[in-house]
Amino acid sequence: MANNILVVAEYGDGKFKSITHQLLGEAGRLAAQTGGTVEAVAIGNGVKDAAGQLGAYGAGKVYAADDASLKDYDGASYAPVLVELVKRTQPMMIFLGATPMGLTLGPRLATQLQCALTSDCTAFALDGGAISVTRPVYGGRAVAVYQVKKLPLVATLRQNAFAPAAGGGAATAVDALTVTPVALKTKVVEMTKAETGKIELTEAPIVISGGRGMQGPENFAMLESLASVLGGAVGATRAVVDAGWRPYSEQVGQTGKTVSPTLYIAAGVSGAMQHLVGMKTSKVIVAINKDPEAPIFKVADYGIVADAMQVVPLLTEACRQLKA
Repeated sequence: MANNILVVAEYGDGKFKSITHQLLGEAGRLAAQTGGTVEAVAIGNGVKDAAGQLGAYGAGKVYAADDASLKDYDGASYAPVLVELVKRTQPMMIFLGATPMGLTLGPRLATQLQCALTSDCTAFALDGGAISVTRPVYGGRAVAVYQVKKLPLVATLRQNAFAPAAGGGAATAVDALTVTPVALKTKVVEMTKAETGKIELTEAPIVISGGRGMQGPENFAMLESLASVLGGAVGATRAVVDAGWRPYSEQVGQTGKTVSPTLYIAAGVSGAMQHLVGMKTSKVIVAINKDPEAPIFKVADYGIVADAMQVVPLLTEACRQLKA
């Protein structure tokens, strides 16, 4: 088995998603220690021309499975492509994003390869020939470290938990894979995307989330203003979503989205465990809450004990002046 790491790229809206660059960054860091090579594969329809760009982010070898039958993601059609490629190239690890695609494709791939799977990973370590993988468990209440005893390993990596590859390298020649269309039991009739014009919550470098402390849906305009100034996205707690103040697509937490931005501002958020699970791996957490005993302060790097309704407008104006 080679010491190579295979990255499964995600492509959409004419570009590779940020998780792809993060996978390449961590794969490159580990490959530098193992003496292996980072390889990447792009799967879809019309991805071959763009696939060479992955070389600029550290992929020494790039594969593309480009076929009309792969236009819409379906694990049943994507998995056979990967299984054949893994059997041929024998990588030690296969990296996917802990995204809707990766979280469904990873288990299917591991099952067909009869190998181990670790999901939602937040760190990897190499100690001699041993590989250790860290991931949150019990709803984020604890962190488990697993030692991998058998390779290959399929792993999904938490979004924004890893530094992206720097880029700036040269594009790589693409090895086109032969695709044998699979007879699928389901058919995608239509896909409708919400056209919000906003940064996708899971890809935003800055997230400003509001809780019941915002007192009403109309007050989330304050968070929208702050997000606009900082170039971030707005999130919400489950209580806020359940109350109908914000759409489910903005819910952060165990039953919503998991985010790990560079900066997370929690405004009027109490810090229920359900919410903490989805954001506690953020790089820097700022909590604003008038209750000094609120659990959110236990995970915050900076805390402001005050009414978020008063603090957020002041913070927005201060940031606006700094960026002027």
